[in-house]
Amino acid sequence: MKSFYILLLFVILVACEEKKTLTANTIVDNAIAEACSGNCEYAQLDFVFRELNYKSIREGAHFQYERNFIDSTGTIRDVLSNTGFKRFVNDSLQQIADSTAQKYAESVNSVHYFVQLPYGLNAPAANKELLGEATINAKEYYEIGVTFNEKGGGTDFEDTFVYWVDKNTFHVDYLAYSYAVNGGGVRFREAYNPRVVEGIRFVDYNNYKPASLETSLTDLDSLFQKNELTLLSKIETENVEVTLLN
Repeated sequence: MKSFYILLLFVILVACEEKKTLTANTIVDNAIAEACSGNCEYAQLDFVFRELNYKSIREGAHFQYERNFIDSTGTIRDVLSNTGFKRFVNDSLQQIADSTAQKYAESVNSVHYFVQLPYGLNAPAANKELLGEATINAKEYYEIGVTFNEKGGGTDFEDTFVYWVDKNTFHVDYLAYSYAVNGGGVRFREAYNPRVVEGIRFVDYNNYKPASLETSLTDLDSLFQKNELTLLSKIETENVEVTLLN
């Protein structure tokens, strides 16, 4: 009987220790591990988003994000990497204003950021906080708030995010964010159509907005369940191909 109580005490202590160490960083680490299967750090991704071709090449700390399309000037290739942004027209490097380059770079980065979530949540400039827990459609979630430092956080560093991470699967099923550009806005995304390509998980999103820009991000899950959000668009990533580089 004594050995039984010792074993029971050990189990309780381990459970308490696991609960104590389940911080925002731990939750995000688990979410990335579940979504990436260890493959996100060394992989090439090719996909289509809104009829434009995108490619990302990541080899450890080195990355290159591309967007390719054709317009009236010819074949456009936008390239964002550790060394900055470059635009090529018909394979010829273009000289463009810094403000224009910044706008193009942000556009390219935004698409790749959302497609590869939750991988980017461990960026050095990201600050993560466990805001609490929530229930959405009878599932239990961790509610993770994310902000960014000005240094390394890009021009939109003041944008704020909330991610709802399934407590059992560690899938990011919902996210919300507020942004300041173009008059500002608040969005709530519902993930759907999950699929796994070479061990990396991809999803599409239903993109919603609330009636008021003053709505708190942490209230959006409740409004979603009450059908009080307006569906704006669908965020769909098509023709996903993954080439592992390690």
